[in-house]
Amino acid sequence: MAKAGPIVIIEDDKDDQEIFTDILKEIGVENQLIFFERCSKAFTYLKITTDHPLIIISDVNLPEQNGLEFKQQIDEDAELRQKSIPFVFLSTSVDKAAVDIAYKKLTIQGFFQKKSGYEELKSVLRMILDYWKECRHPNS
Repeated sequence: MAKAGPIVIIEDDKDDQEIFTDILKEIGVENQLIFFERCSKAFTYLKITTDHPLIIISDVNLPEQNGLEFKQQIDEDAELRQKSIPFVFLSTSVDKAAVDIAYKKLTIQGFFQKKSGYEELKSVLRMILDYWKECRHPNS
């Protein structure tokens, strides 16, 4: 895994994007943050980029295509599967059906509930990124 690669975040809420940016800066993340509001634009980026993203963090509830459908699209693309980019969901709504689909039908590495409190969200983001910066991975 590219420890210095960009962090790709699919999040359609501008306020949440700003909060993520503030938190990640506050916890000392130096990786470039690349935000997408639409899965289609994120997919295009992933297909054409020469970057090696550290991780993809995606909301589940997104316009046009939800996060589950987006991850399925990635899984079905041989080239993107080969890139082995860690993928986690960070979503406000976490229902059992979505979690079951994510783990039983898709290749995800985590499903986290987006906390409403700033400090709680900071703790979750720190934990996710600390894990992936240390974890051995095919791209490391």
